[in-house]
Amino acid sequence: GFSGVGDKTHGQHNRLRAPGSLGASSYPSRVFKGLRMAGRTGGKAVKVINLRLIKVIPENNLLIVKGSIPGPKGSYLIIEK
Repeated sequence: GFSGVGDKTHGQHNRLRAPGSLGASSYPSRVFKGLRMAGRTGGKAVKVINLRLIKVIPENNLLIVKGSIPGPKGSYLIIEK
């Protein structure tokens, strides 16, 4: 998804999605390193460890896992020992 500068106008009529000023005035006259800005977020692979395998149903190709698994329904999982 997309994350970052959103709809925070506080009353202005022509600055709907503009971030405003990024840095200070004449000193330090630069933008500090690590300033959070808008951009794409997520979409990274996540590893979850120590989930318990409850049951294996081979005729339906099912694994029953206790615990939460990240990602949407129908997404792919890599299961390793």
